[in-house]
Amino acid sequence: MYGNPDKFYEEALEQAFGKPVKVESASSIGGGCINNGVKLMTSEGNFFLKWQKGIPEDMFEKEALGLKLLAGARIIKVPRPIAWGMMQGRHYFLMEFIEAAPPVRGYWADFGRALAAMHKDNSAGTYGLDHDNYIGKLPQPNTKHKNWIGFFIENRLEFQLKLAMSNGLVSSDFVERYRKFYEKLPDLLPADRPALLHGDLWSGNVMTGPDGKVCIIDPAVYYGHREVELAFTQMFGSFPHDFYAAYEEVWPLEPGYDERVDIYNIYPHMTHTNLFGPSYLGGVEQVLRRYV
Repeated sequence: MYGNPDKFYEEALEQAFGKPVKVESASSIGGGCINNGVKLMTSEGNFFLKWQKGIPEDMFEKEALGLKLLAGARIIKVPRPIAWGMMQGRHYFLMEFIEAAPPVRGYWADFGRALAAMHKDNSAGTYGLDHDNYIGKLPQPNTKHKNWIGFFIENRLEFQLKLAMSNGLVSSDFVERYRKFYEKLPDLLPADRPALLHGDLWSGNVMTGPDGKVCIIDPAVYYGHREVELAFTQMFGSFPHDFYAAYEEVWPLEPGYDERVDIYNIYPHMTHTNLFGPSYLGGVEQVLRRYV
């Protein structure tokens, strides 16, 4: 932080509410991997404010749109977006502050059933979305596609590969084998109707809300195959067993899902490669060695 932080908070709040807002206290908290974050107690209530320099101009706007889509499902709690904009050379995003409470009994099973219901009850005619957005600070294209495998290749695998190529993170041999793998996908991935996905559902984007139930944050929303969402939950260590068992009570998965997890997670491995470096390519290499 530079300059007077209280002045920044006050100016951002005034821009959001159209009037001066008194900041009674400010407590620094995490804003995710790339952002600064603070809890603001104000004359208008409590809010979460996050900000960053040098990010895409519409990144917080697209996050707000994603939160609104998830909120519209009326199944899983998400923070309410309030305002976003530019102040003192920094992009900011003001939203509802989620007061955490102790988790209710059956917390993870309740989450599993809720996510299955969200996937099952919220579909679309095509995979993708009516706008592109971001995963982390990386662009996430959502060009609509009738075919899931075509969408997955074009908008997820190939896009991240080209980004890694432009950053000099992958070898020509890797590129050849990676693209050869595309030919295998029609025989490996089952079809399913598009489902509304959070899109970046790992443990760091799951918190407990004031009712003791799950609240999900920092989405990268689109309509996709629901197995991608579940695989993402296993990227950095799985959620508890009760979560998956309860999910399947509501909407069972096709047989062989466990064999497909690593395939779906090529996408987050590639996004992490482009965000943090080639150490994440090991997970992709494991899949390529298995099938190519």
